[in-house]
Amino acid sequence: QVQLQESGPGLVKPSQTLSLTCTVSGGSITTTYYDWNWIRQPPGKGLEWIGYITRSGSTSYSPSVTSRTSISRDTSKNQFTLQLSSVTPEDTAVYYCARRTTNWFYDLWGQGTQVTVSS
Repeated sequence: QVQLQESGPGLVKPSQTLSLTCTVSGGSITTTYYDWNWIRQPPGKGLEWIGYITRSGSTSYSPSVTSRTSISRDTSKNQFTLQLSSVTPEDTAVYYCARRTTNWFYDLWGQGTQVTVSS
């Protein structure tokens, strides 16, 4: 059974870089047919897609954050990582990692981790 688990600091200061890791267990992130995504939900708002990394290591980002975002992976640890630089309080959200199938369905999610940007 494949599971996803987010980890990282819950509090980040403005202008710093937010870094979160998603650890995938029970399956490989290099498996065909899946992309590995980061999604967030600010308080009182809907879900916002941030970006993904494919099984081959290619990446794609939302235009709203692309200049500040980097998604990378460590295949030896079966992890993928989000880095979001120059954060502001507007980046406060619950951050999720999620697996997406080739027909664009998010079939597996982590439990989510709260990140607050505050001095």
